[in-house]
Amino acid sequence: MQPAQILHPRPEGLYCPQADLYIDPVKPVPRALVTHGHSDHARSGHHAVMATPETLAIMDSRYGEWFTARQQPLKYGERIEINGVTFSLHPAGHVLGSAQAAVECGGKRIVVSGDYKRQPDPTCPPFEVVPCDVFITEATFGLPVFKHPSAEHEVRKLLASVAMFPERAHLVGAYSLGKAQRVMATLRQCGWDKPIFVHGALVELTELYKRFGVDLGDIRHVETAPKSFYAGAIVLCPPSAIQTPWARRYPDPINAFASGWMRIRARARQSGIELPLVISDHADWSDLQRTILDTQAPEIWITHGEADALGYWCKQQGLDAKALHLIGYGDEEEAAAPAA
Repeated sequence: MQPAQILHPRPEGLYCPQADLYIDPVKPVPRALVTHGHSDHARSGHHAVMATPETLAIMDSRYGEWFTARQQPLKYGERIEINGVTFSLHPAGHVLGSAQAAVECGGKRIVVSGDYKRQPDPTCPPFEVVPCDVFITEATFGLPVFKHPSAEHEVRKLLASVAMFPERAHLVGAYSLGKAQRVMATLRQCGWDKPIFVHGALVELTELYKRFGVDLGDIRHVETAPKSFYAGAIVLCPPSAIQTPWARRYPDPINAFASGWMRIRARARQSGIELPLVISDHADWSDLQRTILDTQAPEIWITHGEADALGYWCKQQGLDAKALHLIGYGDEEEAAAPAA
């Protein structure tokens, strides 16, 4: 059986015709397998959704319990067969509950990575290499310029700035699912034992992480207080909140932003970011290369990002590579932050 007979792109998303199932569909479908909870991959409106228990809980939190008529939890390593096709989920290391989907049929195995990273992350299990015949990868940071330092290195930059400017608050823009909690956990690993303050938009998902056993220490919702109360404080918020009136309640705030895109200094300057923190939940150029080779897959399909550059490198390695040109994936967009 040819791989394209097992899985191929359609306008709704990657489709497995034999199981009548879509992976990370961008439009409502009868049956969906969702790799992780970011809104560019996890959408409401599907009749049935299969995902890790954590991802289902995230979708419930974001969309309400009626985001689907039927939830089907699938733990890491558990296998389920649908009309002769076997599906299993394996850690992707991206955010809590994130998974790669292995699809096996006719003696072939295709692995859909979703979004993934290889760097350590105390908030989720590490990426698991799954050998396969076809590896389907993202390429968000698929250019040689993107080399992500360790999250610990960047958080220590933040702590050094806090020590240098104890009279100022540090506002750290971080996406509400995954990035914010990773920054919190890394701060704890680096010795920050004081309260971490969070914007109201981060509270619910942070509490969800705690319910799944992720220890984040003393996390407090920001409250109305004199500016001096937040001197020397670290406050996490959605990136969109940094340039709003909400930020004026803090003493002479230093604006920081945790993102892989902070490698591009022009982006930091244009966004008014004084302290760029290069912390990404996606694989960088070298980890994309390493992962492709680790899977031993002779065929590589690229869903989104810098597909041309990564595809060219794959062909230099003697691999068969093609871009799928899927629409609708990329960095999760943060909604306008409420004043909270």
